[in-house]
Amino acid sequence: QVQFVESGGGLVQPGGSLRLSCAASGSIFGIYVMGWYRQVPGKQRELVASITTDGRKNYGDSVKGRFTISRDNAKNTVSLQMNSLKPEDTAVYYCYVDPVRSWGQGTQVTVSS
Repeated sequence: QVQFVESGGGLVQPGGSLRLSCAASGSIFGIYVMGWYRQVPGKQRELVASITTDGRKNYGDSVKGRFTISRDNAKNTVSLQMNSLKPEDTAVYYCYVDPVRSWGQGTQVTVSS
């Protein structure tokens, strides 16, 4: 099993920034992709961003140009820098890894004035 430690969520005003971090441990041999999904109550979980071991990045359309994902392969950590936050970014953000999909416990991000 993979264990996760997520941090960095919270309340921020529109236009502000937050940085999420996630550290994976345990059965982490062979992890290829690390990233983040988010979910709003009543809606499906959606991809925010992902990054492969060799640095290839993928972003959801709604966050392109505002969010930046990074990764430290040696430490098995992934971070998400979120800038120009909007109220519609409010969600629970979940760290994940592949190819054996595992999820973190989630961290709340609230964008509100």
